[in-house]
Amino acid sequence: MNFDFSDDAKALGDQAKKLFADKAGTSAARKAMAKDAPAFDAALWAEIAALGWTAARVPEAHGGLGMSAEESCMLAEAAGGSLACVPLVSTLLATEALLMAGNEAQQAKYFPGIADGSCIAVVAWNEPGSANPQALSVSAEANTLNGVKAPVADLAGAQLAIVAAAGADGPSLWLVDLAAAKVETLETMDLVRRHGRLTLNGVAAEPLGSSADYQLWLDRAAVILAYEAIGTATSAMAMTVEYAKTRVAFGQTIGRYQGVKHKCADMYIKIELARAHALHGIAMISSNGAELRQAAAAARVASLDAASFCGEEAVQLHGGIGFTWESDCQFYYRRARTLSAALGGRGWWADRLVRALELRNRAAA
Repeated sequence: MNFDFSDDAKALGDQAKKLFADKAGTSAARKAMAKDAPAFDAALWAEIAALGWTAARVPEAHGGLGMSAEESCMLAEAAGGSLACVPLVSTLLATEALLMAGNEAQQAKYFPGIADGSCIAVVAWNEPGSANPQALSVSAEANTLNGVKAPVADLAGAQLAIVAAAGADGPSLWLVDLAAAKVETLETMDLVRRHGRLTLNGVAAEPLGSSADYQLWLDRAAVILAYEAIGTATSAMAMTVEYAKTRVAFGQTIGRYQGVKHKCADMYIKIELARAHALHGIAMISSNGAELRQAAAAARVASLDAASFCGEEAVQLHGGIGFTWESDCQFYYRRARTLSAALGGRGWWADRLVRALELRNRAAA
């Protein structure tokens, strides 16, 4: 099995990184932090849609490009590394849910708008005070939803939400037109990527697949989010290594000190470990492999470890300036903390990994 991306996926990833380097980055992130800043960069979003990135996973029959999950992961990594203030990752996750669980009518209704960027779709599973994707308080009954989802990434400006709700057969996904729901802004630790609170009081919803589809979507979403976290961790490491090469203390650059070298090496090791697990995950998605659950859980855990470690060490290795508002270290630290709370915490995914390995070992015995 080839555990690597195709040449097309690599080319798309390089293109995305170049665009985001020009149009996003820490300078754009600082502007997005302003309280009167728009929900997202509309000009950049229009350019992304024109390039076809929103249509990457949408089937050709519905106006998309029909690309593989590899392209979604490359785009997620580029977006995570640039801190781009656009709802690209949310749209990729929503597209994946519609692709694997949506019926023909649902795909025909929503995919054309997602493909051309006119319909921004987000995923709402987070609930106040809960980090367990299996224990949901939002309930589904008679095709209506009741409860609160928060925080929901990129909610402001979105038209469609894919909501995780508890049902008779377990958690499942539901399609909600946000025009009928109550949407409020919500301030989180990540001041660049806007989040919101979604209140559902008897809001009409369409079922999207089954409870089994929800579990499969969790695994696929974990792999895509792992690449977003890897992108964030990689940029935090690159920023720190560059600083270590130029910051002079006691007559020499701090990168010459062994303690600093070891920390930078640890960053690299954690990122590469996360990348190895994420590559296993995307290989399982592409081949519908039986090891998807354990690969996705391992990718989620390793990527969160990498993002958290690199975000924290970036602040530490920048010394006194790293703790200030003027330093750009905060962006990667804040994003890493926010990613750690998305789609369930590290502990939940570590437990999911252990259970998947137990099932594999039991089957092999």
